[in-house]
Amino acid sequence: MNKETIFEELFRAIVEVDEEKAREAANELVKEKIDPLEGIEKGLSKGMDVIGERFEKFEIYLPELIMAGDVFNSAMEVLEPEIMARGKSVAKKGTIVLGTAKGDIHEIGKDIVAMLLKTAGFEVYNLGKDVSTATFLQEAEKAKADIIGVSALLTTTLLGQKDLIDLLKETGKRDRYMVMVGGGPASQDWADKIGADGYGVTAKEAVSVALKLISKK
Repeated sequence: MNKETIFEELFRAIVEVDEEKAREAANELVKEKIDPLEGIEKGLSKGMDVIGERFEKFEIYLPELIMAGDVFNSAMEVLEPEIMARGKSVAKKGTIVLGTAKGDIHEIGKDIVAMLLKTAGFEVYNLGKDVSTATFLQEAEKAKADIIGVSALLTTTLLGQKDLIDLLKETGKRDRYMVMVGGGPASQDWADKIGADGYGVTAKEAVSVALKLISKK
């Protein structure tokens, strides 16, 4: 099976909410020694993009969204060991806390970023989903973080990214932390508008941005 076919199988597994197909395609990808990150980007994530669009248009509802997430996680159980095995042991680069903004239950993209940050040498504190602005700051202080990452997958929760930056300014702590933003409705223009320090379109790009930011500290 060529890699394009495997990517299509991964994509269809998500869209069709077929856990068995997802695991089979993921195992085939590992067997063929294809870069698992490419499989995530061109297969699984593309499928989740479709699911996310359907959810925002009310074509599907929360149970279907959660089921699609379970299919994604099932494939990731196969792919994650391969990703970690390909990662090289590196010295600690910095500390980052990240989570999904308040009111948002999407975690998949953020969890991929967390995993890749770990392989790149970051100490990662993954706060999960539906994280309040105050919690981001509280956990960043506890972890002595260098970077705070806020993901938002719904347009309605995008303001959570701005709220964090506003809180940091209000408390006089803006210079203490670098703030990265990401997620479907986010953009470089949005990041510039709210005064974020970094933005990444893909998980791999987010890691590159984090490494660039930490090198300037």
